[in-house]
Amino acid sequence: MTDKAVPSADIADNAFPVLAVLPDLLGSLRTVPNAVLIAPPGAGKTTMVAPALLDEPYCDGQILLLSPRRLATRMAAERISENLGETVGGRVGYATRLDSKHGPKTRILVMTEGIFRNRIISDPELVGVSAVLFDEVHERSIDSDFGLALALEAQSAFRPDLRLLAMSATLDGTRFSQLMDDAPVLESEGKRWPLEYLYVGRRTEQTIEIDIVRTVRQALLEQQGDLLVFLPGVREIDRAFDALGACGPDIVVHKLHGQIDPAAQRLAVRRDVAGRRKVIFATNIAETSLTIDGVRVVIDSGLARRARFDQAAGVTRLVTERASLSAATQRAGRAARQQAGIAYRLWEEAGNGGLPPFDPPEILESDLAPLLLDCARWGENDPAKLRWLDLPPAAAVQQARKLLMSVDALDAQGHITPHGTMLANLPLPPNLAHMVAVAAQSGQAEDAGMLAVLLQERGLGGQGEDIETRFERFVRERGAKADAARMLAQRIARLCGASGDKQMLSIGGLIGSAFPDRIAKRRDAKGEKWISAMGRGLQLDPASLLARAEWLAVADVQGAASGARILSAAALTEAEIIDRFGHRIESKQILTYDKSTDRVDARVQRRLGAIVLSEGRLEKPDPQAVASALMAAVQDMGIDALPWPLSARALRERAHFAGVTSLSDDALAETMEQWLLPLLGKANRLRDVAASGLANALDNMLGWDTRTRIDQIAPTSFKSAAGTEHHIDYAAEAGPTVELRVQALFGLDSHPLVGANRVPLVLSLTSPAGRPIQTTRNLPEFWRGSWRDVAKEMRGRYPKHNWPDAPWESVASLKTKKAQARNA
Repeated sequence: MTDKAVPSADIADNAFPVLAVLPDLLGSLRTVPNAVLIAPPGAGKTTMVAPALLDEPYCDGQILLLSPRRLATRMAAERISENLGETVGGRVGYATRLDSKHGPKTRILVMTEGIFRNRIISDPELVGVSAVLFDEVHERSIDSDFGLALALEAQSAFRPDLRLLAMSATLDGTRFSQLMDDAPVLESEGKRWPLEYLYVGRRTEQTIEIDIVRTVRQALLEQQGDLLVFLPGVREIDRAFDALGACGPDIVVHKLHGQIDPAAQRLAVRRDVAGRRKVIFATNIAETSLTIDGVRVVIDSGLARRARFDQAAGVTRLVTERASLSAATQRAGRAARQQAGIAYRLWEEAGNGGLPPFDPPEILESDLAPLLLDCARWGENDPAKLRWLDLPPAAAVQQARKLLMSVDALDAQGHITPHGTMLANLPLPPNLAHMVAVAAQSGQAEDAGMLAVLLQERGLGGQGEDIETRFERFVRERGAKADAARMLAQRIARLCGASGDKQMLSIGGLIGSAFPDRIAKRRDAKGEKWISAMGRGLQLDPASLLARAEWLAVADVQGAASGARILSAAALTEAEIIDRFGHRIESKQILTYDKSTDRVDARVQRRLGAIVLSEGRLEKPDPQAVASALMAAVQDMGIDALPWPLSARALRERAHFAGVTSLSDDALAETMEQWLLPLLGKANRLRDVAASGLANALDNMLGWDTRTRIDQIAPTSFKSAAGTEHHIDYAAEAGPTVELRVQALFGLDSHPLVGANRVPLVLSLTSPAGRPIQTTRNLPEFWRGSWRDVAKEMRGRYPKHNWPDAPWESVASLKTKKAQARNA
């Protein structure tokens, strides 16, 4: 067999519209290294382009065709081989995480994007590779974006002859063209079969599978051909499968998702050998990539399940949400790839306007720890320096760096460590890789590898929260997928090696080494409420057997905030925590201020993160820590919580009136560490703070110039015409106020003023006995107005004193008439 691509009869009959643009595409790639191909679903880009490159003059090595999913990878390799009249494993092969088939003669190697990422990092020059084809780039998976960024770096630095082709099913080629050095964009119109939309709605008060099954039965009666039914996840598929039941001898029902084995997936996507109609319940695994033969009817739930990284919790959780308009269009198009089709949609047509236009790029919503570790392995500590369509969010990068440093994968400068290199070489996320590396030290690498695969591959070991039970089932499980998973675990173990002869870790201990922040302690008798080491509240079904445990190592949670539900975990003992995670346990002094007793309560706690292991009273706390607790109490309660002397309060009031802000509440709060902390040296209560110390602190903050300014603008007292001194109250509600006997103001015919703006003093006038008689801001007006009545009353009450009719002309004196006469 030569390398020449031999087309089958279907291809010769121009069954694939992409063939029309192939000459232009091939011509472009002979002159420039990069290109962008836009071709709608069913145009043939996945199966036709790679074989067409085999005979190109620059193509003497392998052609790598990258696919976003394992199912699509196998299907593409099988279809290309079939078109060439060959079997998979020869000139055309494939490589996925759990299943590979290729050999030394393989020229076209279809691989998942994750496999390519590892390959280019280990071999940046891509020795023996002539072209890399990125299929379905519009899906914007993080591995696709990253793989393209690395391929562009490799092309620029090592391989200017390397051909890179981005293939998309949507009209977003301009951005890819700009990213790829203004690569030419070629577009295939595709073959358009008629597609009819039927909007059948749904009843939101019931589960989606009930309406799905109703619509399936309706479509089986009304339409011809096979049915492809889109549901958000495996749970809904299982329920719909059970609810539909048997449909008669001429109809066969399949499931299609990532948890079933490859043989069952092939049965679902191929035409039924007995010629029966098929009903295929699928996740978005069937949204794009290769055509599923025989499908004429699509039933779309309008829902999708996406993985979203919760930065606050540090976990990736699955969320069910409305599918995007782009995804819905892709789904519907599956019905019209080979002939006219029908798309049933379980929503109203008016609801199209409320659908998000596109799925968000994974790089904006994902855990970036694997990406950051691979960047460091590539030699770039700052991922922002690579070429991206969308930059990785800075906050997510920072969180990823923190996680990688916690498992010793990166050093303080962000460079990869030898341990990090080992973790990066394992086909696992960094935390699970760390778990296997730790387990290898006690000869448990294979068990840890199996546990890691179990935690990543849904469906292995059955269902349930108890990972230990699922692990035991997985060990005994039979089937192609389980066998492949165990083989992967063995390969991971061999990559790690084994050393030491330490005490064995339990399943919970292994999970704890991967997710130490998710070690959790029970908080109630029912086992429903838990607290994790990271401080997050978790919930567990109290009917679960795990609810009896005191401690759990949590592998997976779902939900936000304190309502997050534990999906999988394993039991731990406190002895194991102390033995294996003792380096994470710390003793902390916890000092809190009790307002009711005005005392600092000091306790010492042994803590695993936010979990308190033990607690006791601390008899002799560190005085500096006590001072910090008192200062924090003042910050919380406000400056007035301190025992200010009257002189200090008056000074602050005068400073405020004078426009001096350095003694305001805000200013004192900001500078508290400088002026208050030294006064708290031996105090255990706020009332222990010396009043003289507080007064001196204010004086020291002002300085001589500022203090002089305050004295000039806001004097402490008012000197009356009688020669007496009277305190000015600058905090009075009415403004600066002075209280004095009215007789002290005799002889004064102008109102006293204070401050830079000459504000009238509020005069609170009293009788010789100190009883209030009048308040005024205009003394001359008072003398010539209501004084007549006041004087009349005073003459009756205090006849021994002088009460003149024209006080502004009289002599100020607090003495009686007789005393004044004696001194005359």
